[in-house]
Amino acid sequence: MSTVTATELMGAKAYDAQGHYVGKIREFFVEPADQPNRVGHFLLARGSFQPLVARHDQIAAIELGKIELSVPERALDTYQPNEGWLAVTKDLLDQQIIDTSGRKVVRVNDVDLAELHANGIVELRITQVDVGLPGAVRRLLQGIAPQGMIRGLQNRLPARTIRWEFVNLVEPDPLRRLKLRITHEKLEDLHPADLADIMEDLSPAERQGIISSLDEETAAAVLAELDARLTTQIVEKLDPEKAADILEEMAPDAAADVLGGLSKETSEELLEEMPGQEAEEVRELLEFDPATAGGMMNTDFVFVGDKSPRGEVVDWMREQDLNLDQLDTIVLLDGAAQFSGTVSVARLLLAGSEQLVGELKMEPLLSVQPNADEKDVFELFDKYNLRMLTVVDEDGRPLGVITVDDVVSKLVK
Repeated sequence: MSTVTATELMGAKAYDAQGHYVGKIREFFVEPADQPNRVGHFLLARGSFQPLVARHDQIAAIELGKIELSVPERALDTYQPNEGWLAVTKDLLDQQIIDTSGRKVVRVNDVDLAELHANGIVELRITQVDVGLPGAVRRLLQGIAPQGMIRGLQNRLPARTIRWEFVNLVEPDPLRRLKLRITHEKLEDLHPADLADIMEDLSPAERQGIISSLDEETAAAVLAELDARLTTQIVEKLDPEKAADILEEMAPDAAADVLGGLSKETSEELLEEMPGQEAEEVRELLEFDPATAGGMMNTDFVFVGDKSPRGEVVDWMREQDLNLDQLDTIVLLDGAAQFSGTVSVARLLLAGSEQLVGELKMEPLLSVQPNADEKDVFELFDKYNLRMLTVVDEDGRPLGVITVDDVVSKLVK
């Protein structure tokens, strides 16, 4: 299998099946909705003539500086712009891309293409993008030095390439993203913290484009990891319905943090778009000073009666839609619905089926009221190596919980 690069292919002369000169390659296109890595169309231009387009199944041979067609010139279509096509040089060269394998933003210097021969035609497939010195040198010397000399020089330089399947385009235009049908499944597979780091290196428009392309659950997780200033900028520019859907997927305390950074008018508009129960929980949290236990707590937590057998609790938990990644500790209530302790999930799973969960609770019994200063919260976490702390009202009824993640987020901001 031989290879050619986008830079080497640009300007190559095209000849039809009768050997007549048709024009030079001025661009070539991938149709992501059809084949995400196949060069499906070649733009051929000659003087003042109307540019023509050769399809992938009309290419008979490809050499450096020359391509041969399998059809006469009259069989080619005239060029019509198509937003569903990805222009390899215009849309890729010098553009920022996200390397989903390396979890970073890089700039494309060139694109590597592999030739596939079958049934008398030649197809080009994008195999990788060049983000290193070879691609930069190749483009700098293209048309100045002989191809053999350029290839010899680039072979002595350290290569930096990214396989095409690990590439995600940074496309700020939502209409163009839709037309190109460039999926962001690879972005959604990244850890939200990694994606947040990547987005901090992008322009505001590019950040907006990434968030708009993600599903609401992933977007919520990413916004929770971003710097508060950037989160505010992004949410302010989102469509209110989209923003509300994302906030709905966030933990109530995280949603309250986001809304707290917005203007009162914008915050209220988004709350109106959210479902009633979720909006009410967030409104209650917004009443608390962010530097208090109430401002740090999450009102979405798991609680059970302390007289419940361990087996029944586990069976009940299996039927609930719980966030397993954050399920670490369960709050216990007594017969009066007052806070009576906590039990770790690990201790719960190792206990006997008939043992009451109240017998498994951890000591000492710790809780704080919502007006407790955040410094007091930090001291309790540090002194007792806590993973979770319950916030209770004046009557001892749980209002929410503060997790170690909440504490770390506060400390690093």
